[in-house]
Amino acid sequence: MEEGTIIHVDYDLYNADSGDLIETTREDVAKEHEMHQENHSYEPLVCVVGSGNLIQGFEDSLLEAKAETDVEVDIAAADAYGEKDPTLVETMSIDKLLRHVRDSKSLYIGGPVAIEGRNGILSYLAAGRARIDYNHPMAGRALRYNYRIVSVIDDRGEKVKALLKSNTGLDDFEVEFDGDDIAITVPQQMLFDTNAAMLKFRMVTVLRDAVEAAKVSFIEVHETRASTDEEEHVHDENCDHDHEEE
Repeated sequence: MEEGTIIHVDYDLYNADSGDLIETTREDVAKEHEMHQENHSYEPLVCVVGSGNLIQGFEDSLLEAKAETDVEVDIAAADAYGEKDPTLVETMSIDKLLRHVRDSKSLYIGGPVAIEGRNGILSYLAAGRARIDYNHPMAGRALRYNYRIVSVIDDRGEKVKALLKSNTGLDDFEVEFDGDDIAITVPQQMLFDTNAAMLKFRMVTVLRDAVEAAKVSFIEVHETRASTDEEEHVHDENCDHDHEEE
């Protein structure tokens, strides 16, 4: 694949040493490994080849891959999430740990903890001591990808919609072009997202890099909320009460 190509890719990610499945975009594979989640949407990943958003080993493999061809590649830890860095492991007293945790019952080995703005994993808890590992959870692991580029996105409008969905999880955007300018009508659901401003900023950056967009405009349409039967009933009751008071 050429750098900058936007693709749909199905993949299964394994621990290369143990053979355990870590994640997959394919529902049948998730079921086979008893990792299926009912509320999870299984669909190919949208990515821009060579964008640097994936681990280096996977990026390098995609650059050499062809569409509709099954590929298996082993990736050393150094080309994945890096080797374990012992300086990113901190040992502290349980008392200090508890000062940073709202609910001590939420603590468990392998669980996430946040200490002074740093996110880590609780790896040890005994004898009055706790150990927090700030390395990436998959640092030090060799990984194996089984993947297939299922399609290459060529149409400009489809590229934009695919990138919007991959960054927001929503797929009901309306997109219009005026030369290199793009006007995007935002879905109603996104209007109530507290992270909407950050999402829009990120999408502008992605679209300018991936499709060489010039001006990117976001259009928000705030529709009138229809009254429910219950609301109308309450309104009628209030009107009756007002009439009685007169």
